[in-house]
Amino acid sequence: MGIVHQYLFAFVATVVLELPVAVPVLAPGGAWPRRAAVVCVAQLATHPSVWFFWTLFDWSRPLYMVVAETFALVVEMLIYRLFFPQLPWSRALAASALANGASVLVGSFIQ
Repeated sequence: MGIVHQYLFAFVATVVLELPVAVPVLAPGGAWPRRAAVVCVAQLATHPSVWFFWTLFDWSRPLYMVVAETFALVVEMLIYRLFFPQLPWSRALAASALANGASVLVGSFIQ
C-alpha cells in the first residue's frame, strides 16, 4: 500500500473514531450535522500536518507524538471555539482531547 493509500486510510479511520467522541461533547454547539461537519473541518486542518509536516523533523517517536498531538489538540480546540463561540473553552478542550486521545489509543494498536 502506497503512502497515499496509507494516509487516506489513516484519515478516514481518524474521522470515524473521532466523530462519535467529539460530536456529543460539542452538544451545546448546535445541530448534529453542523457539529459533525466542524469535527471534519478540524481533522482536515490538523491531520495532514501531523502526517506530513511534523514527521519531517528527526525527532524520537515520543517527542513527535507530544508535539504533533499537542498541535492537533490546540488547533482543533480553537476551531471548535471559532465555529461555536458560545462553547466554553473547557468543553472545546474536552472535545479535542477526548477525540484525539481515542484516535491515538486505537492508532497505537494498529501500528
